[in-house]
Amino acid sequence: MQNNKLRRMILIAILGSIGTVLMQFNFPLPALPGFLKIDFGEVPAVLAVMTMGPVAGMGVELIKNLMHWFMSGSPTGVPVGEIANFVTGVLFIMPIYFIFNKFQTAKGLTMGLVAGTTAMAVGMTVLNYFVFLPMYTYFMNFPAYSGSELTTYLVLGVLPFNLIKGIMLMIITMLLFNSMKKWITRQRTQLMA
Repeated sequence: MQNNKLRRMILIAILGSIGTVLMQFNFPLPALPGFLKIDFGEVPAVLAVMTMGPVAGMGVELIKNLMHWFMSGSPTGVPVGEIANFVTGVLFIMPIYFIFNKFQTAKGLTMGLVAGTTAMAVGMTVLNYFVFLPMYTYFMNFPAYSGSELTTYLVLGVLPFNLIKGIMLMIITMLLFNSMKKWITRQRTQLMA
């Protein structure tokens, strides 16, 4: 039992570190706001949630974002971007856990990824409206978006960005799942017992 707990902690730390490295290779998408950047740091959290459960997935997301903040800093002084990335990751991985936990097949994972992408896209659009945009405008002293400008930013910027990111994460995760299926099943059996 103690050995399993230690293995879980080490695996969470390793996956969090891999997520941090993947987060460094971010890139913007053409025709979308430049500060919205795609990164593949959620992939290790998906592996964690499939092999060890939701707490492990959130742990990977937390480690990834804390390490990124320590390494890169924040233009606001407050890690608004890292908080937003953590929430994005949690919105993405939780539906994957609930659906994949019930249907431990490629089809179950696909359904979970679609649900995760939808939750991430819709959730971050709403949270940007109520939480993250106001935080950025407050800490960066930017003029606040309002009216049609705000709607355009959310509907033509944040929503498609998160949908595209989710689709890219789905493709990578499915490719990994197909090549790592035996490892995932073995780890799940050992670590979730």
